[in-house]
Amino acid sequence: MTAASPLHELLKTHFGYDSFRPLQEDIMHSALGGRDTLAILPTGAGKSLCYQLPALAREGLTLVVSPLIALMKDQVDQLSASGIPATFLNSTLEPDEARRRLDAIRAGKLKLVYLAPERLMGGRFLETVRSWQVTALAVDEAHCISEWGHDFRPEYRRLRELRAALPGVPVIALTATATPRVREDIVRQLGLRDPAVFLASFNRPNLHYLVEPKKDAVKRIARFILERGQDSGIVYCQSRKRTEEMAAALRHAGIAALPYHAGLDAAARARHQEAFLRDETRVICATVAFGMGIDKPDVRFVIHADLPKNLEGYYQETGRAGRDGLPADCLLLFSRGDVMKHVGFIQEIPDDEARQHAHAQLEQMADFAESDACRRIDLLGYFGETWTEENCGACDACLSPRETWDATVEAQKLLSCAIRVRQADGGDVGLRHLADILIGSRSEKILAHQHDRLRTYGIGREHPAAVWAEIGRQLVRKGWLAQESGRFPTVAVTREGMAVLRARESVILTRPLASAKTPTSRRTGDIECDMELFDALRTLRKQLADTAGVPPYVVFSDVSLRHMARAYPTDDAEFLRIPGVGERKLADFGPAFLPLISDWLKTHPRRDFVPLESLPEPKLPPPPPNPTSLITLELFRSGRSLEEIAAERGLSLSSIEGHLAMVIEAGENIDPRHFYTAGEEAEMRAAFDGYTEEALKPVHEHLGGRISYGKLRLFRAAESRRAPALAP
Repeated sequence: MTAASPLHELLKTHFGYDSFRPLQEDIMHSALGGRDTLAILPTGAGKSLCYQLPALAREGLTLVVSPLIALMKDQVDQLSASGIPATFLNSTLEPDEARRRLDAIRAGKLKLVYLAPERLMGGRFLETVRSWQVTALAVDEAHCISEWGHDFRPEYRRLRELRAALPGVPVIALTATATPRVREDIVRQLGLRDPAVFLASFNRPNLHYLVEPKKDAVKRIARFILERGQDSGIVYCQSRKRTEEMAAALRHAGIAALPYHAGLDAAARARHQEAFLRDETRVICATVAFGMGIDKPDVRFVIHADLPKNLEGYYQETGRAGRDGLPADCLLLFSRGDVMKHVGFIQEIPDDEARQHAHAQLEQMADFAESDACRRIDLLGYFGETWTEENCGACDACLSPRETWDATVEAQKLLSCAIRVRQADGGDVGLRHLADILIGSRSEKILAHQHDRLRTYGIGREHPAAVWAEIGRQLVRKGWLAQESGRFPTVAVTREGMAVLRARESVILTRPLASAKTPTSRRTGDIECDMELFDALRTLRKQLADTAGVPPYVVFSDVSLRHMARAYPTDDAEFLRIPGVGERKLADFGPAFLPLISDWLKTHPRRDFVPLESLPEPKLPPPPPNPTSLITLELFRSGRSLEEIAAERGLSLSSIEGHLAMVIEAGENIDPRHFYTAGEEAEMRAAFDGYTEEALKPVHEHLGGRISYGKLRLFRAAESRRAPALAP
């Protein structure tokens, strides 16, 4: 098709781009040809355009099923800014506004309408939809229809009823993450008829994957964020409580951060999300409840403070970074402790098949984290795609390969130990038990099974048990040990492992994960530009977005601003050549941006573009021993009494006093006399005189229990801060 085709003209006029991304045009032709279509494209590959542009090229209305209210509003805001008539219907609308939108739909004034599946299936709404001139149906986030997907939503299963209500209307189903099993389920559940299936590469070349051991997690995360200037990002945590604590700890480090989880009321979630979208807070600390409805393209990093439960969820969550195609970082902090937490949750799943499936997914996730192979090999392999490059150049394994060592003797000892156990008992044990045998442990379990009598007992005292367990996990990944699923997985030597043992083959293993040594400078793929002008353009974008009541990226993406800061456009023709500038945005925003660039050039020379230098190591104040104390500190500074804080947090008054003692010890300037009387202070001073022990119980008893442990902690914390330093 030539550049003058209707689709190309619509692309340039409304979206400001000259060419399509891979597969987009083929998908659009399939949809316009009336064929059912399934499109699996990675996040950032332009899935939405695959149904938005055909909607402009055909008569009638395109109905879009979308799972989240926030996603609908975001999409409609961006379409409206590009001059495309679109709307949404959901529970956030007042009745009068909903009626106006329904009237506009009936009058044929709109090209796209976004609806949630719950609204479609509620009451007699399907009868209403039948009266519209629907000529296409798009199902976004189609993996939600499959119970084998990572985000199953039962209400999606009822979309078959919509298909039956609109029998002659072609369907396009779209998702970013779908294993072969999930893809088959989507086709079956939606009743797609002989669909055209388009499967793009799952590779996100602009994403940089890092896995590090979880050590001083809050401090590491804060340093990672501070290294990235004013970039925005998401920190995923496993629990609601941890999101609150993480956000408080980051705020303590000088980073604008807010929590987001399902336990917050709807108004708070909406406020926090809006603050993030509008660049009023840099970081959202969230459970997996946050993200699928977010179309923010300039998320520059995604951090997993805790281990995700499966690779599909990890891929989906990291995919929220770098949707604009610019480089972005994905940091995963890993510990075996996180694996065991997930195992505990999995054991509560009542269905045997679902429990086994969850165990298998968790093992794949842990293997990914501990592997020394290129991250893309494992990540893409999960989706059935082969990565053939030797070095991806954008993950910790390729940029900083882990040190290898000759583990031939260790492998022989561990494999031999597993064989001896089976010969003695006729069964198998777990890696930790094998490690305890090798180090000569006198644990109750070792003695009960008489494994202290095995010939391999104590032959591995040169390494601690944790090292032997890590060696065992590497042998599992090599296929020399087979590990069962379950809460207490056992291992057995495989045929390949027996061959290695008999042949006394050389075994080379890698050292465990270490903290990243990769530089934090901007990487290949970034768009070099005049950063001072870029910042000025960002400031103007924020002002215009606030006036219009939309997120800044609805005005222009960072990609567009960076191109402006490279090309210095000063007239309409030059401005239209900037990616992302269509005729509507030229008309709406050109009168503001073009004069700024012209005025800039009067006082600044055009710049040559060189790679940005690494940012200096930031100075980070150490967080208090317990991040939850920061939440108490913030509530106290807001004017609440200790009793009010205790009631709000569901904690004892003594615990709240203990929190404030912690932050005083960590350097917070709080006068403890707010919390006790002058008489109590005199009593405590006398009781502590000459007392140097850590335990508070003797002091509490000496005072007859009249003064709480919390007040004693506060007094001692304040006194320790006042004590002069002793000369060495």
